[in-house]
Amino acid sequence: MADFSGHWAFAFGVLGNIVSFFVFLSPLPTFYNIYKKKSTEGYQPIPYVIALFSAMLWIYYAFLKTNTTLLITINSFGCFIETIYVGFYLFYAPKEAQVQTVKLLLLSVIGGFGAIVLVTQFLFEGVVRVQVVGSICLVSSLCVFATPLCIVRQVIKTKTVEYMSFLLSVLLTLSAVMWFFYGLLLKDFNIALPNVMGFIFGILQMVLYVMYNKKEEVFVKEQNRPELKSHVIMLHNDKNFPELSEEQIIEIVKLGSLISCTQKFDLALCLQENVVEDHKKWRQALEI
Repeated sequence: MADFSGHWAFAFGVLGNIVSFFVFLSPLPTFYNIYKKKSTEGYQPIPYVIALFSAMLWIYYAFLKTNTTLLITINSFGCFIETIYVGFYLFYAPKEAQVQTVKLLLLSVIGGFGAIVLVTQFLFEGVVRVQVVGSICLVSSLCVFATPLCIVRQVIKTKTVEYMSFLLSVLLTLSAVMWFFYGLLLKDFNIALPNVMGFIFGILQMVLYVMYNKKEEVFVKEQNRPELKSHVIMLHNDKNFPELSEEQIIEIVKLGSLISCTQKFDLALCLQENVVEDHKKWRQALEI
């Protein structure tokens, strides 16, 4: 039974590595835009610094435990790619943003991570050390998963999904599922529990995307609907006439067209009668 769960844990770990690999690469379009514009504009470095800090913690935790090689592989790649992101940001950021980013790096990555390593190495031993570091990793992962809440708040406030990536939401949800089962099969709840929150946040983002994306489509269709500008009759402002629905306006337009055709037919009949009358007068004049 242990071998069976071990094989499944390895399978979910490999799948988690694959999905997390694409999650780590998801900011590439953002940094491509930064490269093209040679400016960081309104982008913030906080998500990348937090992700770097979290990846370093998970590597430390994985070295303290056994059978967690798959945690080391993906978080090593995470450290590598997040370091590139932060360096790229520093290169194109304005002076003030560079100073703030360096302070954040010193506080979290060097100060925070360094303090955790020193304290856990000198004050704790064995299983207790693993539990303490695992608890810190759990809290760190919850902070990483809570980062998209800023985007969720922006979507609800602006009622637009312009700044939300549906593909990234799907990848984050899949990643949470894979790592949840990986932790569950290894009976490591420090890995499993944060991914429950990640799964909930991922589903929330996808639901919001579908909701507000449909509203945007309806709004665009209403904007592109042809208006009956040439058939609108402007009424005097001091008259309280009842408002007409679109269907009533269309019927009025059809009736107006019908009346116009009738008037043209009557005019043709009148012209024809005048021609006949003139013809009779000419005949009478010739007979005389």
